[in-house]
Amino acid sequence: MIVPIQSIFYHVEVCGNGTPFVLLHGFTGDSSTWAPFSNRWGGDRQLIIPDIIGHGQTEAPNDLHLYNIESAAYQLNCLLDQLGISKTDMLGYSMGGRLALTFSILYPNKIGKLVLESTSPGLKTEDEREARRKNDAELAKKIREKGLEEFVNHWEKIPLFHSMEQLPDETRLKIRQQRLGNSVEGLTNSLIGMGTGSQPSWWNHLQELTSEVLLVTGEKDEKFCRIAKQMLPHLKNGKWITVENAGHAIHVEEPEFFGTIISDFLSNKT
Repeated sequence: MIVPIQSIFYHVEVCGNGTPFVLLHGFTGDSSTWAPFSNRWGGDRQLIIPDIIGHGQTEAPNDLHLYNIESAAYQLNCLLDQLGISKTDMLGYSMGGRLALTFSILYPNKIGKLVLESTSPGLKTEDEREARRKNDAELAKKIREKGLEEFVNHWEKIPLFHSMEQLPDETRLKIRQQRLGNSVEGLTNSLIGMGTGSQPSWWNHLQELTSEVLLVTGEKDEKFCRIAKQMLPHLKNGKWITVENAGHAIHVEEPEFFGTIISDFLSNKT
């Protein structure tokens, strides 16, 4: 369905019945990220799966302020209001995890259970954030100058996704085609407006979360395992699961086990 929010036309997939469960994809992804899990989680959940601003079939406006992660959380809140949802469980992956965490901090009464897959609360110091903003701005410039295909070629080869090289060719081609379905404008604005360097640091707010929080990381993703280890002591109701033989994109690399982890957490088996 198409939902107008803040003059932006959002594309949202809604399926299943039961307790609402919002699923948020990562940078360069879209709602199709979660299609393999629709049947599994949709049996007793109403799945709300948006294309985040600048991605997929959701519009990619020119106004950078609309990509600010707090603005994106506000847009998500508006979406829930329009759907008549007062409280929801939520799962976010990478960029989508940062958005899910932001939403949970800004709208704590609307969150039930929270799953953060390969997610950071942001960078701790302004120096780190400034360095990251410069890197993201340079990458955005390259996307504009060299085009989407060359950027996707680069993105597929960054160390964060090395473990995905072991996936079947068919799977990697499907992911590549989905990434190429995005727009230059949407990805560049997302990098600049919603990048880790642009968002606030939420480290000092983690203790405010009263919801049950599940952190999921892949053992091959050493950076995000370190981040999860640092996050866990700050969470009042936090759990952390590390998945063997997986890197950053656990839902792609170990989908069966990932699906079970989430189902068990939602049904209080974890």
